Amino acid sequence: MLSIEQRIAEEIGVRENQVRAAVGLLDEGSTVPFIARYRKEVTGSLDDAQLRTLEERLRYLRELDERRAAILESIRGQGKLDDELQAQILAADSKARLEDIYLPYKPKRRTRAMIAREAGLEPLADALLADPSLDPPTAALEYVSKERGVADAAAALEGARFILVERFAEEADLIGELREQMWERGRLTSRVREGKEEAGAKFSDYFDYAEPFTRLPSHRILAAFRGEKEEILDLIMEPEIVDDPVAAMAAGPNWFERRIATYFNVSEQGRPGDKWLLDTVRWAWRTRILVHLGIDLRSRLWQQAEDEAVRVFATNLRDLLLAAPAGTRPTMGLDPGLRTGVKVAVVDGTGKVVATDTVYPHPPARRWDESLEKLARLAVAFNVDLIAIGNGTASRETDKLAGELVKLLPDQGMTKVVVSEAGASVYSASAYASQELPGLDVSLRGAVSIARRLQDPLAELVKIDPKSIGVGQYQHDLAEAKLSRSLDAVVEDCVNGVGVDVNTASAPLLTRVSGIGGTLAQSIVNHRDQNGPFRSRSALKEVARLGPKAFEQCAGFLRIPNGDDPLDASAVHPESYPVVRRIIESTGSDLRTLIGNTAVLRTLAPTEFVDDTFGLPTVTDILKELEKPGRDPRPAFKTAVFAEGVEKLDDLTPGMLLEGVVTNVAAFGAFVDVGVHQDGLVHVSAMSRTFVRDPRDVAKPGDIVRVKVLEVDAARKRISLTLRVDDEATADAAAPAQRGRGGQRGPGGAREGGPGSARDGGPGGARDGGAGGRNRGPGGRPGGPGGPGTGRRDGAGSAGAGSAGAGARRDGAGARDSAGGSAAGGSAAGGSAAGGSAAGGRERGAGDRGAGDRGAGDRGGAGGRGRDGGRDAAARGGRDGGRDGARGGSGRDGAGRDGAGRDGAGRDGRGRDAGRDGGRGRDGRDAGRDGGRDGGRRDGGRGPRPGSIQNDAMADALRRAGLLDGDGGGRR
Repeated sequence: MLSIEQRIAEEIGVRENQVRAAVGLLDEGSTVPFIARYRKEVTGSLDDAQLRTLEERLRYLRELDERRAAILESIRGQGKLDDELQAQILAADSKARLEDIYLPYKPKRRTRAMIAREAGLEPLADALLADPSLDPPTAALEYVSKERGVADAAAALEGARFILVERFAEEADLIGELREQMWERGRLTSRVREGKEEAGAKFSDYFDYAEPFTRLPSHRILAAFRGEKEEILDLIMEPEIVDDPVAAMAAGPNWFERRIATYFNVSEQGRPGDKWLLDTVRWAWRTRILVHLGIDLRSRLWQQAEDEAVRVFATNLRDLLLAAPAGTRPTMGLDPGLRTGVKVAVVDGTGKVVATDTVYPHPPARRWDESLEKLARLAVAFNVDLIAIGNGTASRETDKLAGELVKLLPDQGMTKVVVSEAGASVYSASAYASQELPGLDVSLRGAVSIARRLQDPLAELVKIDPKSIGVGQYQHDLAEAKLSRSLDAVVEDCVNGVGVDVNTASAPLLTRVSGIGGTLAQSIVNHRDQNGPFRSRSALKEVARLGPKAFEQCAGFLRIPNGDDPLDASAVHPESYPVVRRIIESTGSDLRTLIGNTAVLRTLAPTEFVDDTFGLPTVTDILKELEKPGRDPRPAFKTAVFAEGVEKLDDLTPGMLLEGVVTNVAAFGAFVDVGVHQDGLVHVSAMSRTFVRDPRDVAKPGDIVRVKVLEVDAARKRISLTLRVDDEATADAAAPAQRGRGGQRGPGGAREGGPGSARDGGPGGARDGGAGGRNRGPGGRPGGPGGPGTGRRDGAGSAGAGSAGAGARRDGAGARDSAGGSAAGGSAAGGSAAGGSAAGGRERGAGDRGAGDRGAGDRGGAGGRGRDGGRDAAARGGRDGGRDGARGGSGRDGAGRDGAGRDGAGRDGRGRDAGRDGGRGRDGRDAGRDGGRDGGRRDGGRGPRPGSIQNDAMADALRRAGLLDGDGGGRR
């Protein structure tokens, strides 16, 4: 029998002495990160992945040996252990094989076979099996005994059958063979339970489902088992793939029954005992062996799926923990909410909380301007560089608020980023959060966590139980101990791979450092608080209970920037400092000159500094570290930009190209946040033009990707995306829900909304353009006649009353925003400047976007962005006839983003505000502002809608408060 070290060496493809050395270090208390980094000479440079596999297999094989010893003792105690059986047990290489051998000897409840043996029927069973020429009923008469409870020959045969069935079912070699054959030949079948179709709609893919065991992916296994657990599905382990199982059973013995018969020399040769023996074989298969193997394969499927799910979770967690840090920059954290408000926390570059507040920009309070002013004051007062927005409820609305803040303070140079808030609520209610932020309300702690996780995701996320971060698949179905062990290993590897600043690290972060536990981490923090920052690594030895072994394990992973010794800020272990001294002597320079001097360091030969203590791998690592001491292995910080106007599921349409952030990766694909409060799925088949074995080869959590919308299932809240942006979208399946009453589809898939309350439109009540609603006519996206009224962002009309022309979605008669109208002075070119017809479709009207898209009043008059016929004549006309009007008083969109209103006639037919900013047309500011105030009150006088910020008035208020310079820029 191979030793544990030999088996592991074969499995991971290394030498036995490497495994033996690593096992010795692990048994001495060394951690995997320490061994991988600082004991390469001892282990032959085993990396952390190999060491983790070695550690896991070592645990399994040691458990196997413990079970083997217990089984040997049990059988020996029964007096049934012989040399052959002992050899079988010692040779067993898996727990399943070991249990197969032990099954006949395993203590169990009194079975019918035991009762039959007690009645003296085992000789009958042996005789019938050995000599099928015997007539069973005749042979059984000899064993009839009223005293033993055998009433007649039939009872005797029944007892003999029980004995043989048990014998067949407990033959270890046969059962092992049948198990593997069933795995190769069989399949999992699932059916919906009667009456559960509606309640189990989320499992509809498994209502009538079958797939071979060998081809079942882990996520389908977990989904099917969960459906069974929730009493929606019935699962069947079919031993063979047959079209009609009932007919197959009636046809005669199957492969498995024939194999059992062959194994025990049972066959149909016309002898008196053949039929009885074949019936016994069939009975053994159907009542004992199939049931037992079904349970085994269930366990095997679950184990396989669980292993993969744990691996996926661990990989995703690693990617999340090693996400790019924004760095030590003042950050404002916004924890979004509607009724409860947006919680605000500002932290300085070190993560210290310097200000908190709660604002209420969203319904029902709608105090948008007040909220923006509060945020502006905080941003200027604390010189905020970054705005971190949680991705929960009201995230997109809060993102819009942050966008307004960035525009309001352009000189501040702020960047807004939407970050995952997974686990923030868990942290807020934790005992550590109470200790770390004792005077802060629980509701505000989440905002602090959101801000800090943008600065340094690793340092903040280690404060949260990894299972609460939520980047796994079916994580609540997995074994708690197994998942925790795997995730803890990932966190340990990540923390030690990056390194920790011992003078700023929290206790939870220090706890994850090699050799440091929770108690020792708190001792380090207490010592730091009482005595000030550590000036050198050697000072760590003064910490209570930090002994030589702990110092050896942790010192190389703890950093002390700006300390007494520059090497203390690097990954060079203190035990290797003598090597560095020899390097300095050989170069004739000092340490500070040598560090980072790539030209000099690359001329050195590592072999010159090798000795009996430090081998070539260690010296090579030292030279690399001296080139870039304390380098952070994490990627550079960058952000995604969500599309404007795409804020909820209904805003998505097939064919949209969007930017998003990968939030989770599973075996079947990647989930991407595109800013609509529901992650979309890029199925593995839509991730690349080539075959993708592992989705993580293409995308990782935190990656910024560009995707196309393929399909939207609003009922099940599912979004289908693709990374192959030239894939065709499925329009009909993905169409958004209807709005208002009517909302029927017209020709060509158009949405022709009937009358009803509209999101933004005029009296006709459609989302964007008049009575006709979206009005997608045949052939083109917009187009088709629209009724009177105003579309979203359509500036037609004066002071909030106007027409979208022959409107379509965001298109005044084919134009993107509006045609005609005047407000605050300045003509919007009437929709026909320079001959650009406003009746064109977005892409197919009058010169393919010419005189249509963005035409007639949208910055460039009629047809300002025509591709063919529009870009020349119509665009020139737009410049002459449109810009003078659109910019000279009417603003951005027709009669102006600021003049006649952002949404033209507005939500209730009166104008959303009749001027987002009260009229920011360059020359028509006063008139536009008056028009906005008079004509743009929502519902006739409730004041500006959130989003319609009086920027000039607010800037004046901030300037008077001393928070803005004279030109409107934020003071820095």
